[in-house]
Amino acid sequence: MERDISRADVKKCVLEGEIIEDYPDDFPHPSCLIFGYTINDKIIYVVAGSDGKYIYIITAYFPNTIKFEKDLKTRRK
Repeated sequence: MERDISRADVKKCVLEGEIIEDYPDDFPHPSCLIFGYTINDKIIYVVAGSDGKYIYIITAYFPNTIKFEKDLKTRRK
């Protein structure tokens, strides 16, 4: 299984991905969880925040079904 996430992977996810969770009250800036794909078509998540001028990448990781349903877009309750 692929373990490294490149800058190109993160960029692709942010530009082409789908916001699956919004965190409008995050500090210091609102953020969101983005579902997307790496350049090798592996599913990844990117958490990013924005101050309205810049986008800040907080983290990027490969999802699992422990915290998310099989569709990897719905958080388990």
